[in-house]
Amino acid sequence: MKLGVLGSSSSWYFQDLQRAAAAQNVKAVAVPFTSLSAGLGAMTPWFRAEEESSLLDFDAMLVRSMPPGSLEQIVFRMNALHRLESAGVRVVNPARTLEIAIDKYLTSALLAEVGLATPDTIVCQTVDDAMQAFHELGKDAVVKPLFGSEGRGITRITEEAVAWRICKALVGIQAVLYLQRFIPNPGFDFRLLLVGNKLFGVRRQTHGDWRTNVSLGARVESLEITTQLEQIARKSQDAAQAPIVAVDVLPGDDGVLYVLEVNAVPGWRGLAKCLQVDIAAEVVSYAMQG
Repeated sequence: MKLGVLGSSSSWYFQDLQRAAAAQNVKAVAVPFTSLSAGLGAMTPWFRAEEESSLLDFDAMLVRSMPPGSLEQIVFRMNALHRLESAGVRVVNPARTLEIAIDKYLTSALLAEVGLATPDTIVCQTVDDAMQAFHELGKDAVVKPLFGSEGRGITRITEEAVAWRICKALVGIQAVLYLQRFIPNPGFDFRLLLVGNKLFGVRRQTHGDWRTNVSLGARVESLEITTQLEQIARKSQDAAQAPIVAVDVLPGDDGVLYVLEVNAVPGWRGLAKCLQVDIAAEVVSYAMQG
């Protein structure tokens, strides 16, 4: 059997997946997103990438990265995945899942729609609207890139002059302004990872940084997953239509569990090491068999 992995062949995650795939008699092949091409017309539709003459030969395609690109590039990549699915190749996570999860505005809206708590959020496009939002959010807000993960590009703002400079700079590069009320917290949050129906979880503890991303140095500890946390994880999974998903949950000092992030291309390096679970094997098994 053959598994395509949309990502870099040099990444730790591809190498982990390649190891796990080999143990299941599956050949894992790295497929860079930027190499995708497609053909239409009188010919039979085809899909290619670098040395792979036909992506239709793969039993499954696992999305392991979502590189930045122009609007045209991103739209083409998503549409190519949609068409690859229609041609009979199993794509994990599906294109629709990626479209939801990479857009923080849409994700937040869908989470709120199913009754999950999220921080107060305002999304806008001008500096004036962003400054009004900053005031409405209590002059303590977190600005996030609409597309992004692992804590990159996230800034907490508490001063008006700083807020103005940041918002002006973002508008200057034609970014959408996504602001959330800062949630005071005890210095830790919960990372919940779902691979199909299987649920894993850890607590991420930080010292001196309000962000708890492992990529930024947070310490990972084992977690006893409560019924409430499991319900939050599964409702988030359903809202994002995501077979494989990580859900970040923050306990606010008001007693509310807030969903901060839903990641459809989740990392598992720290979680797997902490729990001593072969997450890559779980991912490969799900991708190939469901």
